[in-house]
Amino acid sequence: MIFGLMLTVILLPFAGGMLLQLIKFKDKRQKECYIFAYVCINTLLTYVLLAQGPTGLIRVINFAGAKLDFSLKLDGMGMVFAGLVATLWPLATLYAFPYMEHEHNGRVHENIFYLFYTATYGVTLGVAMSGNLLTMYCFYELLTLVTVPLVMHTLTREAVLASRKYFYYSLGGAAFSFIGLIFLVVYGDSLAFLYGGVLNLAQAEGRKNLLLFVYVMAFLGFGVKAAVCPFNAWLPQAGVAPTPVTALLHAVAVVKSGAFAIMRLTYYGFGIEFLRGTWAQYLLMGMVIFTIVYGCSMAVRETHIKRRLAFSTISNLSYILFGVLIMTPLGLVGALCHMVFHGVMKICSFFCAGAMITQAHAVYVHELDGMAKKMPKVFAVFTVSALALMGVPGLCGFVSKWYLAKAAFASGSMLAVAGVGGLLISALLTAVYMLSIVIRAYFPGNAFDYGTLRDDIRDPDWRMLLPLALFVAGMAVLGVYSAPLVQFFMRVALGSI
Repeated sequence: MIFGLMLTVILLPFAGGMLLQLIKFKDKRQKECYIFAYVCINTLLTYVLLAQGPTGLIRVINFAGAKLDFSLKLDGMGMVFAGLVATLWPLATLYAFPYMEHEHNGRVHENIFYLFYTATYGVTLGVAMSGNLLTMYCFYELLTLVTVPLVMHTLTREAVLASRKYFYYSLGGAAFSFIGLIFLVVYGDSLAFLYGGVLNLAQAEGRKNLLLFVYVMAFLGFGVKAAVCPFNAWLPQAGVAPTPVTALLHAVAVVKSGAFAIMRLTYYGFGIEFLRGTWAQYLLMGMVIFTIVYGCSMAVRETHIKRRLAFSTISNLSYILFGVLIMTPLGLVGALCHMVFHGVMKICSFFCAGAMITQAHAVYVHELDGMAKKMPKVFAVFTVSALALMGVPGLCGFVSKWYLAKAAFASGSMLAVAGVGGLLISALLTAVYMLSIVIRAYFPGNAFDYGTLRDDIRDPDWRMLLPLALFVAGMAVLGVYSAPLVQFFMRVALGSI
C-alpha cells in the first residue's frame, strides 16, 4: 500500500497534466476546477503518506549490481521537504488561475503550462521520497527538464535566453554532482541514505583529500540550483517566467531541491564526521557566507521587483547551506527551519509582486509610489513578508535565524561565528531593499500626485488574496508557535527519524 501511494503522488500530477491536453472542457472555469481537484487530491494523498510516518527502503528497479537501484523511501528529512511542497502547491495553483488570465499565449500554451507546472509537483515529491543518491539524481535531472519549458513559457527572446542559461547551468551542475555519485559508488558501502554517511573509511584511507575535493565538486554541482556564488547568474534571469513559476522556482521546487540534495550529500552521503574540521568545510562555508552578503547587496541596487526578490533568494538559500556546513545537529535544525520558513516567506513576497504586476503593470520599484492606497491588502501582506524576511521577532524568519546563530556560536568555529556577522549584515540590507518598497508605496512624499494612478488599479480577486492571507497566518503562527516543528527537526537532525 505504501509503495503504491508513493508512486501515485509522484505520477498523478503527470497523468493529470497529460489528460488536460486531451479533455475538451466547456469553459475555463471547468478546466480550472479539474486542475485544482487533482492537485488537491495529490496533496491529500501526500498528507496520508506523511501520517503513516517513515517508511523502509523500497527497491523498485535494479540497474546493475547491489548498489545501483531505483528505490523510494520516506524518512524524516524527506517528510519535511514533501510536507512543504504538498502544502504550498495547491495555494500556488489557485493563485496561478487569475494570473495566467493576463498571459496572452492562447489556450494551447496555457494547457502546456499547466502540464509542466503540475508535473513539477510530482518530480519534486520524487526528490523528497528518493531512497538513495542515484534515485534522487534521476529526479533532480528530470526537475530541470520539466521546469525549462516553464521558464520559456512566454517565448519572448528574453525568456528563451533565460531558459537556455538555466539549462546550461543546471547541466554543468549535474555533471559535477554526478562525479560525487560515482565516487560514492566506488568508496561507499551503499548509495542508500544512511544518517552518518556511507563512506567505507578503510577503503578511503589515504585518499581523504581526493574525496574532500570530490565533495566540494558535488556540493557546488547541487549548489547550482541552490544559487551558490558564482553559479547563481541563472536565477535573476529566470524571473522572466510567469510569477507562479518564479515563486515556486525561488521558494520550493528548484532551489530547495538543490539545498535538500546538499543536505543529503553531506549528512547521508559523505558524513559529517568525515567532513567536519576539514579544508572543504571551511572553503564552502566561506563561499556561502560571501553569497549571503553578495545576494543582499545586489538586491539593494536592483530596481526590477522580481529580480530584487531573486537576489534575496540567492542570499537566503545560503542561510540554509550555512546551517548545513556548521555540521552539527543544531546547525541542521537551523537549516531545516529556514528551508521551510523561507519557503513560506518568499512565495508570499513573490505572489505580492505578481499581484502588483497583473493589477498595476508595475515591474520596477519606482512604479510602486503611492500604490498602497490602491492595493491596501496586497501591500499589507507584502509588509508582513518583508518584516519576516528581516527576522523581526514574532514572525517565522526570526526563529530560523535564531537557531542558525545559536548553532554557529555553539560550534566553536571562528568562521561560523564570523558567519553570524554575515547574517547581521544581511538582515540590515534586507531591511533596506524590502522596506524601501514598503515606504515608497505608503509614503511617496508630499509632492506625489495620487491622481496619476490609474483608476482601474485595485486589489486582485479572492483567488490571489486567499493564498496571501494564509501565508501571513502561517508566518505569524510559525513565529510564535514553532516548538513542535522544531522538535521534529531536532529528531531529524539527530538521525532518529
